[in-house]
Amino acid sequence: MRVVAATISREALKDKLDRGDDFILIETLSEKQYQHTHLPSALNLPPDRVRELAPEVLPDKGADIVVYCGSPK
Repeated sequence: MRVVAATISREALKDKLDRGDDFILIETLSEKQYQHTHLPSALNLPPDRVRELAPEVLPDKGADIVVYCGSPK
């Protein structure tokens, strides 16, 4: 299994979505924030429940995963 941790720009994420690339998009929002608004096809993994939910939400350890973190800025 190859693990690469890299930061991509919002524009690069938009390009991946627009091209229909095969990847899993995770948003680390609170459940309330996620219900209010989230990116198309994004799965929710609230920061306080990562250990509990990650094995269920991310069963394919070889998948291309993009994590989008909300920012107060």
